[in-house]
Amino acid sequence: MIILGSRRFPLCCSLLFCLHLGCVSADDIRASVGKDVTLTCNYDAQHYGRLPVCWGRAAIPNSGCANEVIKSDGTSVVSRLSERYLLMGNLGRGDVSLTIRQVQESDSGIYGCRVEIPGWFNDQKHHLKLTVEAERPDSPRVETREVKERTVTVRWAPVFDGGRPITSYIIDLKNKQASWSTAIKTVIVNPELTQVTLVDLSPAKTYNLRMFVRNSVGISEASNVLTITTKEAAPEGPPLDVQLEVLTSHSIKVTWKPPRAEHRNGVLQSYSLSYREYDPVNRHFKRWQHQSVTATRELESVILSDLKPSTKYGVLVQARTNAGVGPPSSSPLCSTLDEVHTTSTVTTIQSTSTAATRQDTTSFTSAHTTSQTVEPDTAATDWAQSTTGFTSVPPDPPVVELKGVIDNTISIFWTPGFEGDSPITGYYLEYKALKASWDYTKTVVDFSPNQTEATIIEINPSTYNMRMFAKNSLGTSKPSNVLTITTGETGHQRDSPSTPTSTDTHSSVIVKEGDSSHLAAILVPVVLVVLVVATVTAWQLRRMKQKQGSLSMWMASGALRYRGSESLQEL
Repeated sequence: MIILGSRRFPLCCSLLFCLHLGCVSADDIRASVGKDVTLTCNYDAQHYGRLPVCWGRAAIPNSGCANEVIKSDGTSVVSRLSERYLLMGNLGRGDVSLTIRQVQESDSGIYGCRVEIPGWFNDQKHHLKLTVEAERPDSPRVETREVKERTVTVRWAPVFDGGRPITSYIIDLKNKQASWSTAIKTVIVNPELTQVTLVDLSPAKTYNLRMFVRNSVGISEASNVLTITTKEAAPEGPPLDVQLEVLTSHSIKVTWKPPRAEHRNGVLQSYSLSYREYDPVNRHFKRWQHQSVTATRELESVILSDLKPSTKYGVLVQARTNAGVGPPSSSPLCSTLDEVHTTSTVTTIQSTSTAATRQDTTSFTSAHTTSQTVEPDTAATDWAQSTTGFTSVPPDPPVVELKGVIDNTISIFWTPGFEGDSPITGYYLEYKALKASWDYTKTVVDFSPNQTEATIIEINPSTYNMRMFAKNSLGTSKPSNVLTITTGETGHQRDSPSTPTSTDTHSSVIVKEGDSSHLAAILVPVVLVVLVVATVTAWQLRRMKQKQGSLSMWMASGALRYRGSESLQEL
């Protein structure tokens, strides 16, 4: 009889337990959501040959596998719970490791591998504990879809969410030369979006843009960085320091400087100089005459020749980029010298001066701040010659509704109207400051004909008006209803001041002629009538004072009557 010591008794029990149930081992495996993970399990195939194997999601019971996910007869897989479970090892060499494709958090738990070795209590058992953890989302890939003067549309493809739902996107926008710490940061809380339009940018300016994705675990790495240069626009400011110098009885010299750098909206190509004669007798201006001056330096000049002597002229100067003409400068009227009078003195008239030798006291300005160069109207079409007896119908305007405003992100949707006699080819959105005129539309955003909703990021928070138009091959609809939208403050300031202006690239100077003549035609008759009535009334009153007796007067039926010593006819 063998008597075991008390210290060796627990060890002997453990050995007997191992012999009874088979040897069991356990490992801890950690994996990230969305990755492939392999749980290792091997046996000596050279000694035993090919053996049946099963994998289950629980501790290994006395026989088989609990919650079995895959089973092999030693040669091939005979059953599996999902296509995500694979035996990718070499079965002939005893590699029966389990590979799980694109693991999820729900895949976490105990896994058991059982190799059925012939004989009692000979099965090989192996336990593994799998822990699957969610991660930050993958970084997105952002690309440019459309770039205009003041808008940029970008889009991105959906990314892996890291195992937790995406809660928002973050867009950073900055000047190319600035650091990312100065970027305007916009949070987009709609995780279903794959496209957004940023508005209220500056023309002819280069920006950097990047994006992040956020879930409950954290924020992704930064996306690729886009370098975007907006298109040129017509200048927003007039030329500066316009001066008029009277040289002779037939010539005036005009000098000026370019608009402010932040108002040029591109590379200045030329200047449009417009001048016209003022008729003091009829008190109106005559027809405009024009000259074009190439932009070459910081102080430009031109001499207007073949002018009439002793005649007042009004002069406007406008800067031009490839996108169009900007607003005109303003200057006082300037008179040429008399024909018979000669002088060696040069008279200078400056637009900001309060006194000059021959400066007229009447300031000369254009009728519109976005004046355009007068050109023949080539766009007019003889409708009678271009039709075949019927009138084409453009589309009806859409109905625009506000879906929501979060900080400076605006979500809208619209319902198309009747398409008219031709299918709708697209929509465009006009966007302006609240107190500005629609003539000074800041932004135009285009949309495809199948699009019925959009998300817009306003870079400069404020209150704005929006309206939409539908277009087809026959024309453009009337404007839709107008939305008034106030975006939230973000703490970021605009890089440079901007004045609302038209973005029409075909704009040229509109200078109204005959405004003064129309006004004179109305005022002169009225003044004459008043003078005649006043003269007659004074004459009659003087006669009445010479009469004897009391005089009393009253109004009856709009006529002046009196009662006195003798009769007086009605005035």
